[in-house]
Amino acid sequence: MRLTVFGATGGTGIHVVRQALGAGHRVTAVVRDPAALTIRHEALEVRVADVTDPGALRPLLTGREAAISALGARGNACAGIASAATRAIVEAAQDCGVRRFLAVSAAPVGSVPKGESLLMRTVILPLVSRTFRPQYDDLAVMEDLIEGSALDWTIVRPPRLLDRPLSLEYRRVVGGNVPKAHSVSRADLAHAVLAMLDDPATVRQPVGVAR
Repeated sequence: MRLTVFGATGGTGIHVVRQALGAGHRVTAVVRDPAALTIRHEALEVRVADVTDPGALRPLLTGREAAISALGARGNACAGIASAATRAIVEAAQDCGVRRFLAVSAAPVGSVPKGESLLMRTVILPLVSRTFRPQYDDLAVMEDLIEGSALDWTIVRPPRLLDRPLSLEYRRVVGGNVPKAHSVSRADLAHAVLAMLDDPATVRQPVGVAR
């Protein structure tokens, strides 16, 4: 497929780019700083663009089969980028006829799955939600924008992200979060996102991914 990846130099985005190229996809990586993306491949095109400007994104989405967003704030002070960029991506994708859109969100934006411990439900998850509230509020707005679009979207909700190798031992829950699973590697998350590209069961659904 011909893919456009936003947030391509982030912790998850770089795995998405690398694995997509390894799977034979052609990738347009949208970045702020080209020097931050050290991957080189004949099927990779690196483009710099303002991800909050639909006009700047239309040329990067024209002729593509799908778009993937791994954008996220690096700290509460930067919260707002996910929703601002998603608003522009959704508008540009709809204008360009791109139907498939997958976006990485976070597990705390969704509901607590059945089976979680009392400690997790009443202490840990509320504490995490309060600590990172600006980021999660931004992701909630992002999800509302995506769900209100005409795209064939999938919202991917991982818990805590770890810098660990690809294991292929992750689990996923369509329509909810993975119970009793509180982390996943960025490499596994990227693999899960790419596996959903042509999976009709995940279209217009939130999907929890965790190990």
